Amino acid sequence: MTKTPSKLPLATQLRAMDSKNRKFYSQLDSEERRAFSSYLAMRYCANVEGITDLQEYYLLAANERVNPHYFALKAHPELQWLLCTTVSPNMGSQKHYFIKYKKNDINKGILKYLESLYPHMSDYELELMAQINSEEEIRDHARKSGWDERQIRDDL
Repeated sequence: MTKTPSKLPLATQLRAMDSKNRKFYSQLDSEERRAFSSYLAMRYCANVEGITDLQEYYLLAANERVNPHYFALKAHPELQWLLCTTVSPNMGSQKHYFIKYKKNDINKGILKYLESLYPHMSDYELELMAQINSEEEIRDHARKSGWDERQIRDDL
C-alpha cells in the first residue's frame, strides 16, 4: 500500500514559520488543517543548522516562548502556531531538524522493585526515579532492605 503525500508539506509549514507568517494557519483549508501538526512545528522550531549563536537563539527562544505554554493550549492549534512564529528572528528560511527522544532502556526488574516500594507512583514517576538513581544505588537500597545477593542478581 503506497502512502499518499500530505496535503501540507512540512517544508511549507517551516518556511511560513521562519517568515513569521501569522496568517498561515487561518488560511489553511479543512484538508490542510487535518494535515497540520502544531506538535511538529514546535519540535522543529527549536533546532536549526548554522552558526552556534543562531542555534542557541532558536533553542532558547523556543524554550522560553513555546514550550511552557504549548500543551496548555492543546485545544487552540492556531495559538500554538502563533507561539511557534515568535521563535524566528526573521532572518530568512533556516534548515530545521528534528531531535528524537532518547529511548530509555530502563531495567524492568528495577521498575518492579520501585513499584513495590512506591505503589502510589505513576509509571512516569517510577521511570523518573529509575533514571535519577543509578542501578547500583537501587541495588544497594535493596541490600539495605534485606534482599540477599542472589535475589538482587535474579530480580534486579
